Amino acid sequence: MKKKLADEKSPYLQKAARQKINWLPYCEEAFRKAKEEGKAVFLSSGAGWCHWCHVQAAESFEDPQVVEQLNKDFICIKIDRDLRPDIDRRYQEALAAMGHGGGWPLSIFLTPEGKPFYGGTYFPPVDSMGRPGFKKVLTEVSQFYAQNKEKAQEYSDRVIEHLRQGLLAKPEPSEKEKGSAEEQISASSLEAAVMDMLKDFDPQNGGFGNYPKFPMPGAIRFLSGQYFRDKNLSLGDAIKRTLTAMATGGVYDQIGGGFHRYSTDASWIIPHFEKMAEDNAWLLVNYLEGFYLFGEPLFKKTALGIIDFAKGVLSDPQGGFYSSQDADITPEDEGGYFTWTQEDFKAVLEGDELQVASLHFLHENGAMPHGEKKKHVLFIAMGPEEIAQKTGLDAGMVRSLIESAKGKLLAARSRREPPFVDKSLYSSVNGLFVSAYLSAWRVFGDAYLKDFALLSLNRMLKENLRDGILYRSGDVPGVLDDYAHMTGALLDAYENTGQAEFLEKAEGLALTLQKDFLDGQSGGFFDSREEVMGLKFRNVEDIPHPSANAQLIWHFLRLSAITGNASYMETAKGSLLAFADRAKGLGIHAGTYFYALDGFYNYMVLNVEAAAESPLAAAARNVFRPHKIVSYGKDLGRVTPCVTGRCLQAVTDPGALEKVISSPSV
Repeated sequence: MKKKLADEKSPYLQKAARQKINWLPYCEEAFRKAKEEGKAVFLSSGAGWCHWCHVQAAESFEDPQVVEQLNKDFICIKIDRDLRPDIDRRYQEALAAMGHGGGWPLSIFLTPEGKPFYGGTYFPPVDSMGRPGFKKVLTEVSQFYAQNKEKAQEYSDRVIEHLRQGLLAKPEPSEKEKGSAEEQISASSLEAAVMDMLKDFDPQNGGFGNYPKFPMPGAIRFLSGQYFRDKNLSLGDAIKRTLTAMATGGVYDQIGGGFHRYSTDASWIIPHFEKMAEDNAWLLVNYLEGFYLFGEPLFKKTALGIIDFAKGVLSDPQGGFYSSQDADITPEDEGGYFTWTQEDFKAVLEGDELQVASLHFLHENGAMPHGEKKKHVLFIAMGPEEIAQKTGLDAGMVRSLIESAKGKLLAARSRREPPFVDKSLYSSVNGLFVSAYLSAWRVFGDAYLKDFALLSLNRMLKENLRDGILYRSGDVPGVLDDYAHMTGALLDAYENTGQAEFLEKAEGLALTLQKDFLDGQSGGFFDSREEVMGLKFRNVEDIPHPSANAQLIWHFLRLSAITGNASYMETAKGSLLAFADRAKGLGIHAGTYFYALDGFYNYMVLNVEAAAESPLAAAARNVFRPHKIVSYGKDLGRVTPCVTGRCLQAVTDPGALEKVISSPSV
């Protein structure tokens, strides 16, 4: 039966199916058809949130000449990179091997065997911005392939071999070369990692590097754990400055809450406007931990803003978190839903409220770089105290006016046509938000957060975990991210409820990971159960999302501490060793690896021998400490804290337990 794009469940693919291009999903039939007809394959990878994907679709995929060229000369495949990150990642790596930068849309040309021989990202319809026009590219590629099939095949083979050589596991070292684990991984490397990451810290604007600037939640979490222990003032300043700069910048939606994907400038003002569930789940954890560490009201407010956004935009009332909100309504109006003109403000506000809100939010630095209507990204350009001095208004009145103005602006924005929300329920995204919501419940005590987290988790288990196999969505098998995030969510659910069935399911996923994903020769996990393009990847980088491999080190350490199963500790150690050399050169992109290494040396297990609903168990759960693990036993009215295997005296008083947990010296 012929596969059609319209039959796919992905909203992004369904939308593309309405185009006149003869798109096929990624399947054997597409490559068989290419071989039978002697044509090259054009593969386009994108996502519903991707601005430039929409631009290329409007400019080229709706153009009659382009449609005719594609249908006549190529077999065309469209993939949703959110649904199939494993496929997308391999072709992104292939594009890099060809000497091109990656990103979306990914536009790549393949042999009928699925091997790449030419590609790029966004191609304008005609030559512009230093990029070749798409029509010219299609003409030249089709002519080249028709006349040089063998050359295309030879080149694509070299690309694949280049990737394969980079992925080959290192030979097993001799016993002499192995040394001890302590020689290959050591607590001293944590301090070196901190210094390495701080070299990239931007003291003026917060964050790391110059621009574009991505939140690096893995690095922030690792550095926060280090600050908890040593209270290094310069480290604390770097964390606070980064969290503050992001929360007050345009990368944070000052009206509706939640974070956009990244900032195009060094000052966190002009974002790429898509809002990804994964980014917001990680940043929610960062701001919760920042609030724990520093008590900053802004961090609490930002965390609550993320929750408001997730609740209002990314949540299914039946349980589950959607994957993303698009950047735009139309490709021509970049960020139009989220941006404002002075006239927009005047249509909604007046008097002191208008003056205060304009001073607070509207600034020339927020002007869109190529907008004719002088639209602005809102960011906190002036604080309440400064506004009070400038206007002569009472500071308390200024704060009140800001809040009332925000309410009116949000109401006005809600009357605009909202950007598209991809309502796909991916296991990975849901695992992350379940964990983040449970963390937020411990901080804020809002029962909704716990209830919705568990409702979502149970829905994912019912719909996506079938016969011991975790699916990403529908019938698409789960990749490593799905297994990692759902394992973490199940462990968090167990630690927060004491319900053994969550631990049992986490162990079931761990068994599948060890059996089907683990690199038994070198350690660490492959990103997919199946080979794609004949390749399996095994990465530890945060790019920029935290590495699934690095997260699994921590999750397997947790499993070992809770169950006493030595195989989990062996798996965790194997991954730490496998990636030790690589991580040392990655700087901020190794934040999650070093967070896991920190846990290996500094975890605390709280053996809760008390009812899960008791004040003692609540203290064990709710008091913040990096790398804390909660395990449940019989109800004897006590908790025994153990720090990396050294157990302390059992505690029966919640207040005394709180002091033990929160003390960095323990």
